[in-house]
Amino acid sequence: MEFKDYYKILGVEKTAAQDEIKKAYRKLAMKHHPDRNPNNKAAEEKFKEITEANEVLSDPEKRKKYDALGANWKQYQHTGGGSEDFFSQYGGAQRGGSTSYEFSGDFGDLFGNIGGFSDFFESFFGGGGRSGRSGDASQQQTTAVDVEAEMNIALEEAFNGSERQIIVDGKKLKIKINPGTKDGQRLRLKGLGRSRTQGGGRGDLFLNVHILYHPFYEIKGNDLYYNLDVDLYTAVLGGKENIKTLDGKTISISIPAGTESGKTLRLKNLGMKNEGLRSNLFVKIHVLIPKDLSVKEKEWFERLKKLRPE
Repeated sequence: MEFKDYYKILGVEKTAAQDEIKKAYRKLAMKHHPDRNPNNKAAEEKFKEITEANEVLSDPEKRKKYDALGANWKQYQHTGGGSEDFFSQYGGAQRGGSTSYEFSGDFGDLFGNIGGFSDFFESFFGGGGRSGRSGDASQQQTTAVDVEAEMNIALEEAFNGSERQIIVDGKKLKIKINPGTKDGQRLRLKGLGRSRTQGGGRGDLFLNVHILYHPFYEIKGNDLYYNLDVDLYTAVLGGKENIKTLDGKTISISIPAGTESGKTLRLKNLGMKNEGLRSNLFVKIHVLIPKDLSVKEKEWFERLKKLRPE
């Protein structure tokens, strides 16, 4: 399996701070986002790659594990790709102390690779997990064992709702994601966990929902925020800008004359859906300052400067 250099993919140093990583991801995501590159498979694959890199490097725990992996990649390969054995030697993973088990099988078999990430990511972060056993089985009051796993969804899925198909013990099941689903929400599938004894009672399967980072939108509380780049001339003179909503519609935003960078516009009832109601959509303006001006352009800016009163 090929090692993926997430730092190289995002074009940042290994010492990069979180804001540097976020900035690098946003720049690349805007360039390669499928909405801006329709029917472009190369751009789609690149977008998946940078999203995967951001998923790891923007998460302190995942980044810590990945950094430990990078320094000991050969040792990890020699363990046969077992993250439990690897971290017990190199990453300091701890066993025990919990009655909740992480899924220890193949993550792709359980969820059909719902995260859309590479084999490298899935084998390392997806589910070659710890068993989490604690104490002797005879000391347990029940044979039921709960299982936990991560389920990555796109922000569009959290906004519109969707259905996912998963396979558990050979059975195909449909998972319904309701509109308004929040990051960190847990979905409980009763009786689909494991048992400590053959034929014993089974625990539950808990899916921890994680909403993937979006290059344009983000959720804060119940509201939706959009980062909108506006050129200097539109910000000064006013005008219209179009944005694509998460349900695929295009809406026109009026930019008032004299809009400053950082100004936030509120659009009522265009945010997240929740039980038939809609929250607000806040559009944060980022004014783009023109660079590499020609001599002629500089002359015009100098003229404008002289026209302004002191």
